[in-house]
Amino acid sequence: MALCLSILDLATSSEAVPPGAAMAASVELARAAERLGYTRYWFSEHHNMPTIVSSAPAVLAAHVLAHTDRIRVGAGGVMLPNHSPLVVAEQFGTLESLHPGRVDLGLGRAPGGDQHTFAALRRDPAASSVFPQDVLELQALLGDPQPGQRVHAVPGEGTHVPLYILGSSQFGAQLAAHLGLPYAFASHFAPAELVPAVARYRAEFRPSEQLEEPYVIAGLNVFAADDDRTARELFEASLATMARGLAKLAGRPAGATDAELLASPIGRQARMMLHHRAVGAPATVRAEVLAFAAHADADEVIVAMNTARPEVRLRSYELLAEVFADELAAACAA
Repeated sequence: MALCLSILDLATSSEAVPPGAAMAASVELARAAERLGYTRYWFSEHHNMPTIVSSAPAVLAAHVLAHTDRIRVGAGGVMLPNHSPLVVAEQFGTLESLHPGRVDLGLGRAPGGDQHTFAALRRDPAASSVFPQDVLELQALLGDPQPGQRVHAVPGEGTHVPLYILGSSQFGAQLAAHLGLPYAFASHFAPAELVPAVARYRAEFRPSEQLEEPYVIAGLNVFAADDDRTARELFEASLATMARGLAKLAGRPAGATDAELLASPIGRQARMMLHHRAVGAPATVRAEVLAFAAHADADEVIVAMNTARPEVRLRSYELLAEVFADELAAACAA
């Protein structure tokens, strides 16, 4: 089977690109992704992060679905501990009713923000511990009605919106395997357990009504440009932005230069988080994406490029599509 490629959009904003402009850029990028043949376009739930405006993936997905025709759109993912399964079923059941056969629902068990944000969401700190039960409840709400069922997702019931388990550890891998669901590994920022988690998922997978065989999606940071030097500059700029964000979360005082910050432990942490990356001109990027897919034992690679420069991001995905034209022309399995 040909390697499938998709896009994970963080809807990145900046002083020059305010939230409304960032969302408009997401629409244009999704339309381009559809034209270029990418499989799916996902938004990831984040909170209290000034440069990431994908805090409401269902709303963004609705907007993009309304401005595209074929590409699958959804969440990669909804952080289920922040929500009741019924509300999520109603939201994505609404999307599926409006756009049949085009909606994905990826589910994560992290809060998508720090502990203060979690408190502001009014959620129980123990919510993450019941993630498997919440997934099953959500799956039932999206499934066919059962005798004696008292609560129904309207809309949502009977839509069978496909679920994907997101994770960065063997916990998610085991859960996805036992439920017979596709597994998406967050290797674009949490690379450590990629290989053992995927191996465990494939070894323990149990077929289900949704999926007969295991299906792995792995996240990869991609910085493609017309030449290797420009691509490296884009990556270093993104790396510095991430390091500044980590420093802010850690309460470090501002004032350090990019070089000083990248040479610090926080800079090394940022570089470790972006360990899995493809950076370079098109031919370089193609080779690195294929090598990563083989390393991850992935059926699909979902690419991320965290920059608030829409034209740069669009060009990167266009170049990637050019060197994967044959693969993008093939249909994907999950």
